[in-house]
Amino acid sequence: MKSRVIGLFFLCLFIIHACSDDPDPMEMPMPMVVDSLNIDISTVPYDSLSSYGFFEGEMNLLQPHSRLIPYDLNTSLFSNYALKQRFAYIPHGEKIEYHSDAQETLKFPDGSIIIKTFYYQTDFSQPELGRRILETRLLFKVDGEWESAGYIWNEEQTEATKTIVGRQVEVDWIHYDGSERNTLYKIPNKNDCKGCHELGEDLVLIGPKARNLNKQFQYASGAFNQLTMWESLGVLESLPAMSEVPKVATEGDLSASLNDRARAYLDINCAHCHNANGPANNTGLNLDVFETDSTSLGFCKTPVAAGGGSGGLQYGISPGEPDNSIMIYRLNSLAPDESMPELSRSVVHEEGMQLLRDWIESVTTDCN
Repeated sequence: MKSRVIGLFFLCLFIIHACSDDPDPMEMPMPMVVDSLNIDISTVPYDSLSSYGFFEGEMNLLQPHSRLIPYDLNTSLFSNYALKQRFAYIPHGEKIEYHSDAQETLKFPDGSIIIKTFYYQTDFSQPELGRRILETRLLFKVDGEWESAGYIWNEEQTEATKTIVGRQVEVDWIHYDGSERNTLYKIPNKNDCKGCHELGEDLVLIGPKARNLNKQFQYASGAFNQLTMWESLGVLESLPAMSEVPKVATEGDLSASLNDRARAYLDINCAHCHNANGPANNTGLNLDVFETDSTSLGFCKTPVAAGGGSGGLQYGISPGEPDNSIMIYRLNSLAPDESMPELSRSVVHEEGMQLLRDWIESVTTDCN
């Protein structure tokens, strides 16, 4: 009986035209049925994406099954300007446990699946002109550990097939400013996943942290905070008073301070590696949003190892001088031995760069 009640909640509340804070958000169509998916986690990953039953009708419509929970992040990780559609699948009767820590996400139960689809709109200013879906990435919680699988969409946009080795795909689009853009988009191989999703010895999630999910989401019945909605649906437990839940700045929200927006950007784009337990912990650079030590953030900090990656510059961040800051140098580079992040970036994030440049210029600390 409880499962049926939860199912009815999903039918009523996730008949969606969901809005994301990504520019030109993807329309998430209305689910058609309320049947349970009942995925046997011991049998995954499947060879084809359609085998999971995540999407109803024609695959390229990405019309979600009613058991999928849509979600969005306050500030998103930059992925070569690809837009993303995000869902979580939680097994019937199971609950996510609220948790908030520097790099740890909410605690998802075994059998959970995170579903993230990457696509490009033909024209970023005219989403009605269509899109090209490139890949869907899945993360499964099995016996307390996260496992990954990637799926590449075919040219016909009718199916996505599991990949181990990844692929490079040439992508063209019309940018927000009307210019024609293109890039070689890298679909990661299985080993690449751990390069970003690693904390200590474990594969972990990056996005679904309390501070990233603490935001309004537009459901058919109105805009509601995602965390309180998950609690009301019976899939999230131990949620404290919302005044106690951290929140990072929302991408593009100019009412937030410059510092808050820059720190949110570094938190989602850099801190999954640059933290005390991450793959880049040997650098001494800690970029998560809770860090308060200016040197750990890079201000007046000399690099641990000199080399081409420093661009011959002295400090990670030279206060007031973005052009003399190693951080800006590396984020503005596409050279393999210099570019940050090290994986999967083939274009410079112009808007992110401008945000960080403005932030560095606003700081007037003297390193001497």
